[in-house]
Amino acid sequence: MNVFFHELKAYRKSTIIWTFSLIMVAWLFLSMFPSFAKDAEEFKNLLAGYPLAMRKAIGLNLETLFTLLGFYSYALTFITLCAAIQAMNLGTGIVSKEVREKTADFLLTKPVTRKQVLTGKLLAAFTSLLITNAVYLIAVNSIALQVKTEDYSVKTFLLLSLTILFIQFIFLAIGFIFSCIIPKIKSVLTVSLATVFAFYFLGVISDSASDDVKRYISPFKYFDNTYIIKHSGYEGPFLIAGLVIVIAAIAGSYLIYAKRDIHAV
Repeated sequence: MNVFFHELKAYRKSTIIWTFSLIMVAWLFLSMFPSFAKDAEEFKNLLAGYPLAMRKAIGLNLETLFTLLGFYSYALTFITLCAAIQAMNLGTGIVSKEVREKTADFLLTKPVTRKQVLTGKLLAAFTSLLITNAVYLIAVNSIALQVKTEDYSVKTFLLLSLTILFIQFIFLAIGFIFSCIIPKIKSVLTVSLATVFAFYFLGVISDSASDDVKRYISPFKYFDNTYIIKHSGYEGPFLIAGLVIVIAAIAGSYLIYAKRDIHAV
């Protein structure tokens, strides 16, 4: 538990900054919604001129864009990108920093097992993301109530917002296993950005191909906002795929970390 509280405290400032940043991105987009809704026809005619593939790549759905939920789902394209970077950065850094800062051997001389160390770090990372999303949900719902032009489904709005947390869990797990596989990560941010953007562009490619099978390549495409708005629920197969990735990555992290050589300073 000492590891848990230590890591939670160590990432406290980072959690606050990322939480505030996500809220500001949401506020920036949602504050523009009343203007979009007011001049819906003009914007619709303008955006209709863009190629369909391009509109799909950036998450523009003209059928729902001029509703609050549709506009918010478009904003989520960018919000989830930022949130994924936070999670990947956290997952990659929380383990690799012990090697980078040359404190791994000191930590393991304490009366704790490797499993306990990894569990404490993982729980701290999960808790940080839960705090981020709890504060974000309260803030973004308050913003939505201020900018709405008509009633909307709070349940659907909540389901859309929760996709951020699910995507973060996936990238946290990916970052976690990266930090266990790669002995020395000199720049956590570089690895995080490269991985997140690689998956993002793979998602863009799968969109242009209009192939559901290719959607499994990128976690960003596991949650189709248009489907969520229409059905007020998630697609089961993709939800299961995300869960499998998280479980497999975490299980693999424990196996690798248990056998990894820890070099003394």
